[in-house]
Amino acid sequence: MAPVGIGADLEGLHVVEAALQAGRLTELLVEAARASKPEVAALIEKARSAGVHIEVVDDVRPFAVSSVPQGLVGRARPLKTYSLESLVEPIPCLLVVLDHLEDPHNVGAIARSAKAAGATGLVVPTRRAAPIGPTAFKAGAGAFESLRVSVQSSTADVVQRLKRLGVWTIGLTAGNGERLFGLPILTEPVAIVVGGEGRGLGRLVEERVDVRAHIPMAAGSESLNASVAAALAVFEVARIRKNL
Repeated sequence: MAPVGIGADLEGLHVVEAALQAGRLTELLVEAARASKPEVAALIEKARSAGVHIEVVDDVRPFAVSSVPQGLVGRARPLKTYSLESLVEPIPCLLVVLDHLEDPHNVGAIARSAKAAGATGLVVPTRRAAPIGPTAFKAGAGAFESLRVSVQSSTADVVQRLKRLGVWTIGLTAGNGERLFGLPILTEPVAIVVGGEGRGLGRLVEERVDVRAHIPMAAGSESLNASVAAALAVFEVARIRKNL
């Protein structure tokens, strides 16, 4: 189960607006200097009409979690999270499994790409991982409002459980393993497993995945950022399946 409070703290215009549209927003703090901006004024009006408690303050930073709240801090009812088993529907599923990513910007960017590519769910670990907090939500640009998320303690255990559920697990590597583009099993139920920044996949996770695959690059190129690699992978699945 997810820790209490995921999605309860929000910062930034687009994230707060997405929560308002989803009916989750309960409180809105607005920096006085930004309240007259057209897009912020429109948000305030919508929030007031929805019964959201609104307070204008000189500076929202004392109420924020991140260092750049962009003049808006929202409080909302926590998002529902899902069991791992529920994410395998509909078939063929496309899951993205994170293996101890530490940068919340990457977590949010991956969620955004996963949603855009039609992924059916995102699996994140609780240990040695970036929290799904305001920074991740901001980078996700509203993706978390509709992308199903499952929070699990161990990525290595998740890989084993997905196998029992009939899902192929594909671990992204820097250069070894099979070529990801055109990989035949992408038409099957699959989970793309993305390793942490710098270290890549954990040893046990890499041993347990069904397939280790890499994204081909020009000679002499350095490894891709985790969020870029994940984006290329999920859109390749969508391309193979002709979903987009």
